[in-house]
Amino acid sequence: MGQDNEEDLMNLPKGVVGWENDKDPQNPRNYAPSRKWFLLFLVSIVTLISPFASSVFSPAASYAATEFHETSSILSTLTVTSYLFGYATGPLVLSPLSELYGRQIVLNVATTFFVLFQIGCALAPNTSALIVFRALTGMGGSACLTTGSGVVADMFAPEQRGLAMSFYSFGPLFGPVLGPVCGGFIAENAGWRWVFWILVIAAGTMTTFVVVFNRETNHSVLIERKTKRLRVELARPELRSCYEKAADENSSKLGTFVYRMTTPMRLLFRSGIVAIIATYIAMVYGCLYLLFTTVTDVFQNTYHWGIGISGLSYLGMGTGFVIGQIIFGLVSDKIIVRLTKRNNGVFEPEMRLPLCIVYSAFIPISFFWYGWSVNAPTHWIVPIIGLFPFGFGMVGIFATLQTYVIDSYPRYAASGVAAITVTRSLFGALLPLAGPYMYKALGYGWGNSLLGFLTLAMFPMPFIFRRYGRMLRERNLAIFK
Repeated sequence: MGQDNEEDLMNLPKGVVGWENDKDPQNPRNYAPSRKWFLLFLVSIVTLISPFASSVFSPAASYAATEFHETSSILSTLTVTSYLFGYATGPLVLSPLSELYGRQIVLNVATTFFVLFQIGCALAPNTSALIVFRALTGMGGSACLTTGSGVVADMFAPEQRGLAMSFYSFGPLFGPVLGPVCGGFIAENAGWRWVFWILVIAAGTMTTFVVVFNRETNHSVLIERKTKRLRVELARPELRSCYEKAADENSSKLGTFVYRMTTPMRLLFRSGIVAIIATYIAMVYGCLYLLFTTVTDVFQNTYHWGIGISGLSYLGMGTGFVIGQIIFGLVSDKIIVRLTKRNNGVFEPEMRLPLCIVYSAFIPISFFWYGWSVNAPTHWIVPIIGLFPFGFGMVGIFATLQTYVIDSYPRYAASGVAAITVTRSLFGALLPLAGPYMYKALGYGWGNSLLGFLTLAMFPMPFIFRRYGRMLRERNLAIFK
């Protein structure tokens, strides 16, 4: 496992430029472990600050609404969730660009964009401007969510990706939980605008670090650079990259560009398994943000906590994320190795899925536990512990299914994850708008029970992925080779 295919290797007599051999040190798969983990760390630090920015403003939104004399609860909610509209649009452009032109340049430009528009948020003169600037920062911040998945596919073989994805996906899951914890204290003591100034300082520092030290890992981009160099050195203009299809040679540059830029949408609508997985993750993610709409209010109004202290109520879910992440990182790759040996050394992406079945069983528990414990209400520790199973279950679902998509389409890993990111971001942005009305009508007990029954109805989905994943994946695999 983990070696490149023969068609990826150099064959100058046939005019094909590729890797020198399967041990080529220029191939990111063959980098020293220290270099691999350092490059992944660079992407991961941005991948922590970007999701952190998605929720850090949520405890401060009421302060901004007061300053702007905003009376609409929908517009006030949009100052928080509009960030996710940026997450829903940015990957459609940035992911295929990273596959065409490289992870490095796309990440550098997008994160710079992310930092600059945080300044716009800090200086926003009204609610409308704040909503627009939040959406624009979300677009820039979305690059790390998808290009990072491409970096994992570039550098790590399938039997190593579980641990790598566990490390990398810590940010997208823990960031939204950590955000309200910090945002409440900042807004309460320094004002809501300082939430964004602190993001400018933190993200600006991290972005500078990434721009200076990050390096390109995209295989097709590295081989294309090598091809251009050898065309000049060997005076052989006919040389082509091993990643360049014969069909690409006969297509116009514009036609090829448009085709490649539509990869995320083609994966979403033409790959059955990606479509089903994206919808499933989006539903769970939407439930997460619906849950987020209640936590701060519950602990402020029911338990009479201050706005800063109430952010600490997310730590139950955060603990679930951390423990679930650790278990996934320790177990996922071991399962892959064992199942591959049992399959005569042949790896199949579906070997990644058994863990998802276990993790998905924890999701419904939290809604019933948390909902009825705050409805009673019980002691404050009970609902906080009740959030733990959701955090634990979601991290396993998220990491398992994203890694499965990367295993299935390693060359288009960024676009595959973009398809998932777009759908989950739309659900995460839109479903919370219905939260206040749902909980007003049903209360915390039955409102959260409704979400519990919904996630309980989705419990069979991982079994479907496990049973029919290979059939659905192979039906359209030729389109994306």
